[in-house]
Amino acid sequence: MPAYKRILLKLSGEALMGDDAFGINRATIVRMVDEIADVTRLGVQVAIVIGGGNIFRGVAGGSVGMDRATADYMGMLATVMNSLALADTMDKAGLVARVMSAIAIEQVVEPYVRPKALQYLEEGKVVVFAAGTGNPFFTTDTAAALRGAEIGAEVVLKATKVDGVYTADPNKDKTATRYTTISFDEAMARNLQVMDATAFALCRDQKLPVKVFSIFKPGALRAVVMGADEGTLVHV
Repeated sequence: MPAYKRILLKLSGEALMGDDAFGINRATIVRMVDEIADVTRLGVQVAIVIGGGNIFRGVAGGSVGMDRATADYMGMLATVMNSLALADTMDKAGLVARVMSAIAIEQVVEPYVRPKALQYLEEGKVVVFAAGTGNPFFTTDTAAALRGAEIGAEVVLKATKVDGVYTADPNKDKTATRYTTISFDEAMARNLQVMDATAFALCRDQKLPVKVFSIFKPGALRAVVMGADEGTLVHV
């Protein structure tokens, strides 16, 4: 029996690169979709927010000298490209996916309308929220927190390269240990970089728990949804 009925999955754009330097690695996106399909078969309603860092990031080196708002809008368009690739891969895997964009590009994807998104989720469709919040200066982490709260998700699942939140960087400190659970306040006091401050504060204020886990670990998404000791739960 799944621990959650409705989840918001936050994927980074970099997660789609696999071992490539940039762009979308086909084998990686197919494997991710297989994991998502496995969860939907459990009857869990899945919404996804994806980043664009594999294509363009507003705060990255490529945007040096560029107006920050312009760079962020370019980053939003990168998330639309990733969302289309993700939805196409899901369609080929037998899932029904809908991409909803926070910025209006109706010829490509439909606009984000909350009641419509809720309807799709109830119908068992996977909803991919593209273009972040639609505003510059906000990250896709914040978009995940915002959309998660709007759709009444029970948890935000933040998929990362590491299998949870650690006392220190596990790549640099061999004595670092993984937290099973930790409060928002303690994570902030210890300056643990779970997600950006705006997203973190929004989740805390809305009492929306965040589960940090590794998307690269096979079966981890299913384990998280089933309530297993996988990753780190950040809670009020």
